Amino acid sequence: MSTSLNITLCMAQTKPEPWETGLRAALPGATVSNWQPGDAPADYAVVWAPPQAFLDEQPRLKALFNIGAGVDALLKLKLPPGCQIVRLDDAGMSVQMAEYVCHAVIRHFREFDGYEADVKAGKWSYRKPRMRADFPVGVMGLGVLGERVARALSVFEFPVHGWSRSPKQIEGVQSHSGSDGFNTFRSSCRVLVNLLPLTPDTTDILNAQTLSLLQPGGYLVNVARGAHLVEEDLLTLIDSGHLAGATLDVFRTEPLPAGHPFWNHPKITVTPHTSARTLREESIAQIAGKMLALSRGEAVAGLVDPRSGY
Repeated sequence: MSTSLNITLCMAQTKPEPWETGLRAALPGATVSNWQPGDAPADYAVVWAPPQAFLDEQPRLKALFNIGAGVDALLKLKLPPGCQIVRLDDAGMSVQMAEYVCHAVIRHFREFDGYEADVKAGKWSYRKPRMRADFPVGVMGLGVLGERVARALSVFEFPVHGWSRSPKQIEGVQSHSGSDGFNTFRSSCRVLVNLLPLTPDTTDILNAQTLSLLQPGGYLVNVARGAHLVEEDLLTLIDSGHLAGATLDVFRTEPLPAGHPFWNHPKITVTPHTSARTLREESIAQIAGKMLALSRGEAVAGLVDPRSGY
């Protein structure tokens, strides 16, 4: 079946050559090329942040495979008629996300940032141990990544709450759902982890009203999208003392601009959008398998519903 596949790559800020080589190896006989304006149309595309000009040249495109977890940028583009967006199911990202979030939560809970500052100042310090019962953690968004994160946090015996649009049952996690459960969820948490997809409904969802409902001394971990967070509201709540701080991996403008107040804020930890990176080999195997299944007329996991945004 692979001989009939015509595949093109269009990747911004990512070297396409390793993906091109990997797809050729996974699909012997397929036509795989890196898009140049004016190229012949393809049947399938593997993309990251493609321009509208690329899609305008793909009238027969059957499916668009995104190499990152978020598809919000693709949904803003005009797709060819009948073209489906297919996201990665996991491809090694969920364990990375669980590592990152657990590290951020434990670092805050154990006050390792305070110890680090003391050591740099040559100070041998002591802090009274905290109780996990006083640090309930809420995971907002219980998709593939969110569920893995919630399960990982429960292993460390934190009280874990989860919120999703529709009800979910996860062992060791107290689940909340829908608009009725949203306020109860937030007020139940001292640490909030955001893993929601970015949609019109979730843009700016991390705002003064939402974050003020967290328990006093609350802490935010945002690993979803920068546009979820109203940055000024976070700064105000930290400076007022209602929030103890935040770990942020995603930002409205990336790279984070020089001079941005997040860079040097003593209570904000910044990382450069590295919480869960795409693992190329696993992703290529998954994408190749889904292309073959689609070419046989079979259903595949990861199809994006444009109405919900994920």
